Amino acid sequence: MTPRLRKLALTAHITSRSAGFGAVAGFLALSITGLVSRDAEMVRSAYFAMNLIAWFIIVPMSLAALATGLVQSLGTEWGLLRYYWVLGNSF
Repeated sequence: MTPRLRKLALTAHITSRSAGFGAVAGFLALSITGLVSRDAEMVRSAYFAMNLIAWFIIVPMSLAALATGLVQSLGTEWGLLRYYWVLGNSF
């Protein structure tokens, strides 16, 4: 990979992971709200919003992070399965 393409892949990977972490933080706040609230409408709204966040932000950002991580690993000299420590850090 050229240095410019490698930087682009790294930027895309960091962006997708950061967006995923932010969505998980919002999901956690909504789940706590849904658990401690006694208002039925609040609980219903929290779980509805959690469903939307999960399907439209967390899942796509996780798949994007996986894809960009694979692009990065296959585009470097370390590869995906060339060294045991690269594979070990993936899990």
